[in-house]
Amino acid sequence: SGDNTMSCSSCHRQSHAFSDTAQFSTGIHGDVGHRQAMSAVNMLWNTNGYFWEGRAEKLRDQSLMPIQDPLEMDESLENVVEKLEQDTLYTNQFLRAFGTAEITPHFISLALEQFMNSIVSYRSKYDKYLLGQANLNESEQRGMDLFFMEYNPFFPSQSGADCGHCHSGKNFDSPTYMNNGTDSLNSDLGRYEVTGDSSDIGLMKTTTLRNIELTFPYMHDGRFSTLREVINHYDHGLQNSSTLDQALAMTAGTGLMLSEQDKDDLEAFLKTLTDLELISDERYSSPF
Repeated sequence: SGDNTMSCSSCHRQSHAFSDTAQFSTGIHGDVGHRQAMSAVNMLWNTNGYFWEGRAEKLRDQSLMPIQDPLEMDESLENVVEKLEQDTLYTNQFLRAFGTAEITPHFISLALEQFMNSIVSYRSKYDKYLLGQANLNESEQRGMDLFFMEYNPFFPSQSGADCGHCHSGKNFDSPTYMNNGTDSLNSDLGRYEVTGDSSDIGLMKTTTLRNIELTFPYMHDGRFSTLREVINHYDHGLQNSSTLDQALAMTAGTGLMLSEQDKDDLEAFLKTLTDLELISDERYSSPF
């Protein structure tokens, strides 16, 4: 950073699955951002750009932007190169990695990209359950059933939370951008800032639910402090807007019809996605 007080890990903390516990991260000048810092885990499987609105096409592009952002680290890439050139630790590492001791912003971005791609979460209780190495308790099992069961307004007793439509696959995410009913006033234009398409107003990335227990606060603006608040939002707190996702709009009339026990069980299942080995893995910890 410009004053050498901040690194990537200042806002992407291993103890919280490489996210920030602050609603909005604070930069070196005391300036506060306007979106919650995203988890930098399982980036290798991301296919639709980076940042909440996808303004960076590749992870190597994303890696350099916070360094230069006046609200965040407020440093020039020229100064970063100069700092690294003065440290033989880095010149030797660049030589081994790239075959030259020359340090460039491009090489820096490739190194950061490769490190972030190495941060893989795969050792949660849920993963071990899939491998037959762990059992889900009754509440976790019921929560998993609710998670993947579709919303059915005609048969409430057979209706689920329908989370799996938007958070699917092994990474519990989606390549789509969605308006999830958090803003009816479109105060954050989201994906529209990249595309200029009015149908993208308010749309944000559908992020992974892996380690969701650790990555609070939630949503692009960090408005929710707890998982229960998130569940309550989808159950009965959706805000209507012209770009609200249609699958969510279908539930607005009745809500998800979840009981308190349903919500307890959903939380229990979501917590099985926590990878405790990830947050203590020394391969991802500070080498200094």
